[in-house]
Amino acid sequence: MSIFGMDPWAFWLIIGIISVIIEIFDPAFFFLALGVGAIVTSLLCIAPFIRNSLFWQLLIFAVLSFITFLLMRKLGKKVLADSGKETNVYALKGKTGVVTQTIPPQARGRVKIGGEEWSAISEDDSEIEAESRIVVLGIDGNKLIVKKEQE
Repeated sequence: MSIFGMDPWAFWLIIGIISVIIEIFDPAFFFLALGVGAIVTSLLCIAPFIRNSLFWQLLIFAVLSFITFLLMRKLGKKVLADSGKETNVYALKGKTGVVTQTIPPQARGRVKIGGEEWSAISEDDSEIEAESRIVVLGIDGNKLIVKKEQE
């Protein structure tokens, strides 16, 4: 039996390769799962009962693609969950700096961290004097939450 005038193994191999190439440009693990399913189906088309039955080919392709998709999704979640360091303003957590404008109780002051100046409030609503060393505890909107560094 042939599909579009070619041997079934060649058809599934071409589908698999095309799916893997698409995955390179659309990294969502979906096309990779289809590619793996198609390539393994291509290899299994060596068996005569599979080579001569489009039903078995489609069933094997569907089952393998589904299983591969589930495994890839689980792996992808694990890899993406450990995304590494924080970025942007959230990377400031734990950094130290200097108060450039006194932080009054329950109000904003200014701090300098790594050459940049930021609006900041005190963690416990206490006053932090200018020139004091601070540690960034978190971010609230457009202001840093800081506390006076222990000496």
